[in-house]
Amino acid sequence: MSHVRIFAMGGLGEIGKNMYCVEYEDEILIIDSGVKFPENEMFGIDLVIPDISYLVENQHKIKAMLLTHGHEDHIGAIPYVLRQIKMPIYGGRLTLGLVKSKLEEHRLQHEAQLLPINEDTVLNFDRLQVTFFRTNHSIPDSYGIVVHTPEGMVVHTGDFKLDMTPVGSPTEFGKIAKIGMGDVLALLSDSTNSERPGFTMSERAVGEGIMDIVAKARGRIILATFASNVHRLQQVVDAAKEHNRKVAVIGRSMEKVFMIGQELGYIQMPEGMLIDIKQIDNYADNQILIICTGSQGEPMAALTRIASGSHRTVQIYPEDTVIISASPIPGNTVNVSRTIDKLYRAGANVVHGSLFEIHASGHGSSEELKLMLSMIRPRYFIPIHGEYRMLKMHAKMAEQVGIKSENIFVMDNGDVLCCNRESAWLEKVNAGLVLIDGSGIGDVGNIVLRDRKHLAEDGLMVVVVSIDMKNFKILTGPDIVSRGFVYVRGSESLIQEATVLVRQKLASALDKKIKEWTELKSQINEVLKPFIYERTGRNPMILTILMEV
Repeated sequence: MSHVRIFAMGGLGEIGKNMYCVEYEDEILIIDSGVKFPENEMFGIDLVIPDISYLVENQHKIKAMLLTHGHEDHIGAIPYVLRQIKMPIYGGRLTLGLVKSKLEEHRLQHEAQLLPINEDTVLNFDRLQVTFFRTNHSIPDSYGIVVHTPEGMVVHTGDFKLDMTPVGSPTEFGKIAKIGMGDVLALLSDSTNSERPGFTMSERAVGEGIMDIVAKARGRIILATFASNVHRLQQVVDAAKEHNRKVAVIGRSMEKVFMIGQELGYIQMPEGMLIDIKQIDNYADNQILIICTGSQGEPMAALTRIASGSHRTVQIYPEDTVIISASPIPGNTVNVSRTIDKLYRAGANVVHGSLFEIHASGHGSSEELKLMLSMIRPRYFIPIHGEYRMLKMHAKMAEQVGIKSENIFVMDNGDVLCCNRESAWLEKVNAGLVLIDGSGIGDVGNIVLRDRKHLAEDGLMVVVVSIDMKNFKILTGPDIVSRGFVYVRGSESLIQEATVLVRQKLASALDKKIKEWTELKSQINEVLKPFIYERTGRNPMILTILMEV
């Protein structure tokens, strides 16, 4: 008997690298393909993407990739996936604009077939059909996706909040309720704010909060927010227009979004209002509003560089008002606090945090999640897009609104929910993570990370010796070089003692006519490791270089 298989390559038990799949017989549809930013212990890693080995093996079944919206954690991995799997990509106009720009950076613009959709689009495949419904999020062109299968509908909400007074197009409540009156097999719903009670503040309230601050500010205004929050950018532009301020934009991602947003008509501003950042000194301070990146305290972003005084064009003046219109992503709180401190030190007036209505989340809080569950009324429920505690909290809400506990599946990446109208059970597929370091994709694994951690914590000692293997004699050395372990000039006695020990051990090994390099290296390690640990309480990585002369 046929059944539907639903699984995630990423996005469960974590924030980021969202990638969900619906498989029925010989057809697979992929929903989103995002990246995640590395954790602290991932030294030197730039990005984390899903492991798609299962999809590569089954690429003959893949019909399309469907995109819910244009945030990095939903579209960031597309260039890496496209190198291995060719397929058409469907998304809203702004989403595809951002994807196109990303593919141009990777020189892959000719590899992809980008096909625009709207809320009325219907896609027909051999056995599956896909329809869409419009939702609200912190970026325009956000959609929920409905995959119609012979066993019933699989509904994916995308990232959403139920904003009654949105900026931009409203959520299609009627359409969602109508879907819920049909045969819904499974619901996959956003869990990001499942721990927050009540309803999420409306985006329109943020516009009013920003308008209020812009009206009161006497000097220049520097506003940092997420580049992708296009509705917010439009509200900032409206506030600048109302108070006769010119707008300058800094930060590569912000400039890109402004360009794409204006091209597609999502950001509208009068001719001559947008000026180059180098022209800001040609205007009075109360005529300038600067929009920049860096709301998360990222080390290289514009606001962080302005705060530390290292930006080429913009320095903080007394009377400047800095508005941080974003809340810290989990894990970024320390960086954001550090940036705010530096801004205060430089003399700015900083507006941030929940005391001011200058930021609203793009994700629905608990009452909105319950409302979505009540409207869709699925047979099976899978909470997605969130850390494990958020998924559990969302599962609890599903029980509260009447979904049977045995029909709720809190899953991990790689778990497969196999379901039909009669029953549901779990299976497994391969799903992990691939690390991206520079242009290397997946060539840094656990062993390399372990070495980097070791080097970061304890440093490195290099032992260099030249040996005459014919006569079993040490010719030069041993020379010991230290990096990140001790400062050699300040620890001469330690290095001298270590040198003597290594020389004695090596000489006795050569007297025994030992020829194998590996044996000689391990003898050096055997004597050096305990000596260093005893003297310093540290375990540096020891690298032995033997040269035969």
